[in-house]
Amino acid sequence: MTAFMRLRPDRQWEYWLSLALGCVVLLSPWIVEQGANLPPVVLNSVLVGLAMTFVAGMEIDALKTWEEWVELALGLWLVAAPFVLGYSGLKMLTAMHVVVGGIVALLAALEWWRDRPGAAS
Repeated sequence: MTAFMRLRPDRQWEYWLSLALGCVVLLSPWIVEQGANLPPVVLNSVLVGLAMTFVAGMEIDALKTWEEWVELALGLWLVAAPFVLGYSGLKMLTAMHVVVGGIVALLAALEWWRDRPGAAS
């Protein structure tokens, strides 16, 4: 077990949830069966999902402040992506990306807030 896991076992659920949500985003076009034939949708889902899982995996091992900022940016991008990339007509996929992106952004903000200097643990 890493030193970080020994220091913050109460917080591990947040990182594992982020990792799971990254996997959901990665597979989202196929989960909801929408957009799998649209290269921009697939590329966005795969890249954002991989980035989320990579950063969450790093958070599990060694927490750094920049990881929360990256997760926040990825979550906000995921909320905006259907409208920026033009696939907001795919209602199920849009709803999934907006909800998951919002959860990821809120979770990242919560993690940052709780980990900031001077915050009570």
